[in-house]
Amino acid sequence: MSISKRQGLVGTVVVALAAALVVGGAPAAPAAAKPAIEVRDGVTQPVFSYQDAIREYVRVQSPVDSDGDGKKDLVRVDIIRPKETSSGLKVPVILHESPYFVSPGAGIESEHKTYDANGNATHFPLWYDNYFVPRGYAVLSVDMLGTSLSDGCPTDGGASDVLGGKAVIDWLNGRAIAYDAKGHPVKATWTTGKTAMIGHSYEGALAMGVAGTGVQGLKTIVPLAGNSSWYDIWRINGTLMWFKGGQKYLSEKVAPTADTKCAAVIERMSRGEDDATGNYNAYWNERNYRTGPVSNERNLRASVFAVQGMQDTNVPADNFSKWWAGLPSNVQRKVWVTQYGHMEPFDFRRDVWVDSLHKWFDHELMGVLNDIMRQPRADVQLGPDRWITQAEWPAPTRTVTLRPNRDGSLGKTTSAGAGSYTETAQHETTAAGDPGTANPNRLAYLTQPLTAPLRLSGTPSVSLRVTLDRPTANLGVLLVDYGADSRINYAGVGWGVKFAGGKDCLGEGTTADDGCFLKTVDDTVTSPFEVVTRGIMDAQNRTSLSHSAPLKPGRPYRITWDLLPQDYEFRAGHRLGLILTGTDADLTCSTAGQTCPTTGETGTGTKVTVDLTGTSLSLPVATGRN
Repeated sequence: MSISKRQGLVGTVVVALAAALVVGGAPAAPAAAKPAIEVRDGVTQPVFSYQDAIREYVRVQSPVDSDGDGKKDLVRVDIIRPKETSSGLKVPVILHESPYFVSPGAGIESEHKTYDANGNATHFPLWYDNYFVPRGYAVLSVDMLGTSLSDGCPTDGGASDVLGGKAVIDWLNGRAIAYDAKGHPVKATWTTGKTAMIGHSYEGALAMGVAGTGVQGLKTIVPLAGNSSWYDIWRINGTLMWFKGGQKYLSEKVAPTADTKCAAVIERMSRGEDDATGNYNAYWNERNYRTGPVSNERNLRASVFAVQGMQDTNVPADNFSKWWAGLPSNVQRKVWVTQYGHMEPFDFRRDVWVDSLHKWFDHELMGVLNDIMRQPRADVQLGPDRWITQAEWPAPTRTVTLRPNRDGSLGKTTSAGAGSYTETAQHETTAAGDPGTANPNRLAYLTQPLTAPLRLSGTPSVSLRVTLDRPTANLGVLLVDYGADSRINYAGVGWGVKFAGGKDCLGEGTTADDGCFLKTVDDTVTSPFEVVTRGIMDAQNRTSLSHSAPLKPGRPYRITWDLLPQDYEFRAGHRLGLILTGTDADLTCSTAGQTCPTTGETGTGTKVTVDLTGTSLSLPVATGRN
């Protein structure tokens, strides 16, 4: 495929039915009457009618029977595609698979599908259909197995969740069976088979999981705060995140009738999650998309455009960083790293995101030779309205090791001494607040004010030499930036954004689906300090996440582990703080005031004694070379 260029991609390019590119005026008759995709200035143009688009649904046969009814589960797929695909035009697919279409709804506005009298979708959640169908794409809105109008039971990231989505891509490429509204077998004759998967949170995890099967036809994925390991969103190093009974809670959240239809499945999942120990086991291994038996990133063929908030405590950022580091070297990739919480980029950098995603899909699915791959690989947010670009993530770094001292300082040298605290559950603001004031449930150490800015990029680690008076404790560590500044309010109700009033309208719309969305702006707060990153470890899991090994009270142990990754700049004049504490109440439902179905970690009451000479914090400090 060749594209005529004049100062880059200027002029009009027409992609005809045979996928040839024709430059300039209309081709000679009768070719002029053929439906065609138009490309100008490196992007597809809105030349197809959204109002006249074909709306239909199919049910794709999956290879699994997740509800045990003796029949293969059927996946409900709602389709919208240009009407010209009924007369020969073949188009690529943007596939949005979600468990959220019934509960709680998709996106920040909790959107749901609506249907006409024939069962065809009249409202597709989010903006992909309004924007991309007029530009020559089909958009598929897929109900994850066990949710909405699909068969089966949700399995919280298990094999059937992954294989149901894979079956849809197999159907698009002629390898699976689907049935139309009348129950007749139907083929996807209107598509090139080239498919993108996109989604946020659970949806992003589905894209990562399907990609890890190596399915042919999946050309690119766009995981937005997607989790690559379900253990790593319900556990951190053996400690429970949020609350007990998470698998039952999540299944019933996305499928409100699952408690009756899927009771046996939920019971198996509840046993498998093993709240009693928090250990990694076969249940969690099935749900590991980095190295698991169902999905393994070594099999990944698709390109990747990922977005991750470093302050996301719903899907902690190590889900991204570990997966990113393990991607095969030949996988094309791009990333945005932010200081928001559990957000998707349409809601914090809308204009740039729409333009970037448009170019990405055109390049990966249409073969358009635009500049998306010539741009720097990583966009990094350092603060409100502070974005930089660099060639890779993380940035080149050197390791700086800091050590605590008995006078409360934190520096490159240490002094003999020890400190102790009682391990209990605390909120981060309590643990990090007033570091010069004694707190029986934490130890605090601060550097001198920085003489120049210092930027972290990557994954810090901590090594503690501790003695306990009980067989275990939850060992918590906070890295804190002490210094007043305006910051993204990632802990707020909007995870760093808030509604601004008014709407943005994208693409085309109808009465049922107007393509208009509430405007958002950054939610910022001026604060005296910020918790930059955190880490926690169940001391019993110090050597293995799969097996608990109680400690002998009174005996010293060295315990080393990684904190969550970050990309953060400390300003000159600020001070770095190391807080040694216990259970992080912001990561678990352990204190009053939090709305949770059950409790989580509540702390052990263990006395933790820290040998300062055996304790250190290692930081990946950017060298300034992007």
